[in-house]
Amino acid sequence: MKNITVSIDDETYRRARVKAAEKDTSVSALVRQFLVEVAQGESEFERLSRLEEELRAGIKNFRASDSLPRDEIYKRGGA
Repeated sequence: MKNITVSIDDETYRRARVKAAEKDTSVSALVRQFLVEVAQGESEFERLSRLEEELRAGIKNFRASDSLPRDEIYKRGGA
């Protein structure tokens, strides 16, 4: 197990101590849990890639030829 040192301002430390006390734990335990969650979670790029794959998988029966011709779009839009 590795030990790390983190520097924070006094007010942030005081507020972290209050939060830790509310959860009946320590500031170190809060930081440890946060870092474990960060390390286990997917990156923003991975999350967006996964969402893109899910959306693409949900698209069925789409053909570019199904889109309206340009003049039809303008006719419908009233332009």
